[in-house]
Amino acid sequence: MKTVSIIGLGWIGEPLGIHLQEKGLQVFGSTTSEEKRKQLTSKGLEVVRFSLNPHPEGIGFHSLFQSEILVVNIPPRTRSGNGEFHLEQIKYLRGLLDNSSVKQVIFVSSTGVYPEVPSPEMYSEDFPLSVENVGNDTIFRAEQLMATDRNYGLTIVRFGGLLGDDRIPGKYFSGKENVAGHTQVNFIHRRDAVRLLDWVIEQELWNDTFNGVAPIHPLRREIYEKNAAELGIAPPGSYQNEPEGNDRLIDSGKIMNTGFEFEFPDPLGFRYG
Repeated sequence: MKTVSIIGLGWIGEPLGIHLQEKGLQVFGSTTSEEKRKQLTSKGLEVVRFSLNPHPEGIGFHSLFQSEILVVNIPPRTRSGNGEFHLEQIKYLRGLLDNSSVKQVIFVSSTGVYPEVPSPEMYSEDFPLSVENVGNDTIFRAEQLMATDRNYGLTIVRFGGLLGDDRIPGKYFSGKENVAGHTQVNFIHRRDAVRLLDWVIEQELWNDTFNGVAPIHPLRREIYEKNAAELGIAPPGSYQNEPEGNDRLIDSGKIMNTGFEFEFPDPLGFRYG
């Protein structure tokens, strides 16, 4: 039986843990609060409290580093600070990892690492990233910290905008004016994000990098209008008067070439509720 630890049983980590456990894997996970730990334990998950503040804190968290596979899902809080706190978190995590028996790691990253500038070609995993061209320096440096001088297999999964269920894009722009609706999206449904991480584990796709983005890229305003019509919320009041076709698209062909099939390939068909 494969053993999997998930650091960060949040919006993706929790359903991933439940999904893997239902498939018969032995799952351990972490959360930062005692209240959330009790809640998750009631759902049948084996959970410990573990925080990186940025140094490790918690009770019994060393058990997380005794699994064969470790999923690291602790996104940076990019809206506050300069990212240094998150990089310190990763450094302490590396210290725990390097002294553990973990064989394989999935590091959940973001397509925000790609340049912010539009491009005639879609951004794929082999795009040459550097400190000069990255879209988010913290995400790039975190990936580098996880990848260098390691004694474990590492697969990086870069997700696009994580939506579906209770995350409804049209809700965030309901009734607002001058909304950007002219660009195409790089979204992925929560269910497909969970399935993609499971796929990497099941197919043993180690020492690689994959983009996790639905392969169809509708315009933002198409999604906002559809959400409004289906869910009974107000659409945006007005849109920016910008020409279409100036897009920054992310290529998901690589993961599909391994045999992975999206349950929700088109964000216009995302399921909410």
